[in-house]
Amino acid sequence: MSLPPDGPEDEPGEDAEPTGADNPFGIPGGSLGDMNDLGVFLQGLTQMLTGSGSGGSWDAAAQLASSIASRGAAEPNVDPADRIAVEQLARVAELQIADATGRSGDVPISLVPLNRAQWAKGFLTDEQDLLERIAGSLGQALQAQLGSVDTDDLDPAAAQFGMSPDALIRQVMAMMGPMLLGMMAGSTAGHLAARALSHYELPIPRPVDRPLSMVLSNVDEFAAEWSLPSESIRLWVCLSDVAHHQVLTIPHVRDHLTGLLREYSEGFVHDPEVLDERLRALGLDDVLSSGEPDLAAVQQLAGDPDLLLGAMQSAGQREVMSRIQTVVATIEGYVDVILDTVGARLLPDYQQVTEALRRRRVEFGPEARFVERIFGLELSQSTFDRGAAFIDGLVERSGTAVFDVLWSDPTAMPTAAELDAPGLWLARVGVEGVSPDLSDDDLGDIDIPDTLPPEWS
Repeated sequence: MSLPPDGPEDEPGEDAEPTGADNPFGIPGGSLGDMNDLGVFLQGLTQMLTGSGSGGSWDAAAQLASSIASRGAAEPNVDPADRIAVEQLARVAELQIADATGRSGDVPISLVPLNRAQWAKGFLTDEQDLLERIAGSLGQALQAQLGSVDTDDLDPAAAQFGMSPDALIRQVMAMMGPMLLGMMAGSTAGHLAARALSHYELPIPRPVDRPLSMVLSNVDEFAAEWSLPSESIRLWVCLSDVAHHQVLTIPHVRDHLTGLLREYSEGFVHDPEVLDERLRALGLDDVLSSGEPDLAAVQQLAGDPDLLLGAMQSAGQREVMSRIQTVVATIEGYVDVILDTVGARLLPDYQQVTEALRRRRVEFGPEARFVERIFGLELSQSTFDRGAAFIDGLVERSGTAVFDVLWSDPTAMPTAAELDAPGLWLARVGVEGVSPDLSDDDLGDIDIPDTLPPEWS
């Protein structure tokens, strides 16, 4: 069986709403070109957030998420027969992963197939705390920027509302938090659900007391587009989710990664002068600093929101992002090894299935990259390669028994330097019977610390 060289191509219907790189925020019509001035822009936002039936910013986020996830079309519930079939596959996956790793949970794993809108709402519920932190930090940054606007520039827009420029600024700042929460959280969950296959589409902790989930229509469509058996793709996804769940529910791993994600989410630049300088360098300064934004700049931002995210990212966040990447790379390298062990004996077409699914996880457009980076993730091929090389290095030197040490306690997790030099990690944790081969390739220009890094103290 051969795989398509470049993967499947989406062919949206003629009346489909623009999505993806052309409309990553899920803006109706995909364009801001009909917004003539700031007054019209504010009226539209007010209607979205406080109009009849809104019920608050979180309800608005759920509505936006469902609309983006389902592309505005009604979705049927999962067929009961499919639900039963997936539950049976999940049980097989749980038993096989437990047998391969020697780890099993106190409570049996439950995995339910959902449609896209249901998955999006579930993600919003599960990650509400983190999404609110991100929106709050972004809101503070943009409020600081609005607070530095020259009120003389706002006279025309303020006049439309019968208020002073200062009053208009206060109204905009009061709306900023709910606006960002509704648009950012809803757009994030919606875009994830539109492409997600599994519960751990993003390798971040989810509540331990809720079932795992699968977006069954996405899974079966992926199988059809790649001419692979749907049962094989379903089982692979179940195996992957169970393996991720097993690691991400280890208390110290969960707590450490959650702490890093929270630290990243609260670290966006709040200094209006710094943000001004960065926006000017990108040619986007008129988006936030004028009463009549440059529509071309706004359209550019809507097409590539990563531009604004990059401008608002602080040096501290970049350092935290590196630490997140180390943890995620380790988890992904471990999960890949477990899947290779279990999947190869369960699926006769495992190599073809794995090639397709592992290619998929790094071949997304800018809207997917934005969703990842808003959480501080960098799910590039290099991240997966580093994790795979680290885990392979451990297994080559000491076998799979070393995994018991790897997940034993917080201090056993690798540092960034150790991720690129497995021998350093083995030497530090003192795995018995291992004589680390610290070659020049292992050491390179790495400084070997005398003490543990601050994050593990």
